[in-house]
Amino acid sequence: MSSAVVFAYHNVGFRCLSVLLAHGVDVKLVVTHRDNPKETIWFESVQKLAELYGIPTITPDNPNTPEVVEQIAALQPDFYFSFYYREMLKAPLLAIPARGALNMHGSLLPKYRGRVPVNWAIIRDEKETGATLHYMTEKPDNGDIVAQQAVPILPNDTAHDVFQKVTVAAEMALNNVLPALLAGKAQAVKQDLSLGAYFGGRKAEDGIINWAQSALEIHNLVRAVAPPYPGAMTQVMGKPMRILQTLVASAEGKESPAFFVQDGKAFATCGSGVLRVVRFELDEKEMSAAEFAAKYGMGRFEFC
Repeated sequence: MSSAVVFAYHNVGFRCLSVLLAHGVDVKLVVTHRDNPKETIWFESVQKLAELYGIPTITPDNPNTPEVVEQIAALQPDFYFSFYYREMLKAPLLAIPARGALNMHGSLLPKYRGRVPVNWAIIRDEKETGATLHYMTEKPDNGDIVAQQAVPILPNDTAHDVFQKVTVAAEMALNNVLPALLAGKAQAVKQDLSLGAYFGGRKAEDGIINWAQSALEIHNLVRAVAPPYPGAMTQVMGKPMRILQTLVASAEGKESPAFFVQDGKAFATCGSGVLRVVRFELDEKEMSAAEFAAKYGMGRFEFC
């Protein structure tokens, strides 16, 4: 029986740990994160799954401390598996597993190496993404690829929609390759890093809308940061507005950017094209197009 130490968090961590257990892998330790009270926790708990199966768990702020390295080295694992764990593993940790350390990344590597790959893929209008299982090195997301599974990104999919698909893709990729991996027969393919790029993390303020952009570009931003993420933000009449869902009503036409209600529906003109604003909040309160028109009228309201 092969043994492993698993670094995991989030839905991908939950589902991929489930795959390892289903295949009889001896998981000696799970390293996970404490939930951040400032973060919206909408995903499954890896720690609770580990506790259900009686697997010891630790939640270090830094997994690379000498104490943690010593604790893991004493377990002599065959493999590491990292599933949406948020800290980089450094050389002393990576040197421990006898048969290698593998990570599941939420893109079709070498595209979208780095942070929040699902959000970036939507922002950049990709039509597909997926999950990639690859060997870990000290550099993020650049090791040899063991398995991939693609999923489509549909025109109105939000990041939450796509992340659910990527979770299934990760489960499928791992489940399909794991027997060969455990038997020492899995084939690894070197990445051509010139075919992709590295992307950094995103902050809430990166969701501020630039109304000079096209309707499609703004639509992609809205769906990339829609709840449970912080949302796309702007201002109307000096009040904060959070745009939660849009549809591209027209990709053409140039008018000054403004918000308005017409025929019972809310719209926004952009640098080029028009968006239908399906859901929005004004002053932290969600309201309908009809409620907005009743309170503020049927005029055009420029974005601040």
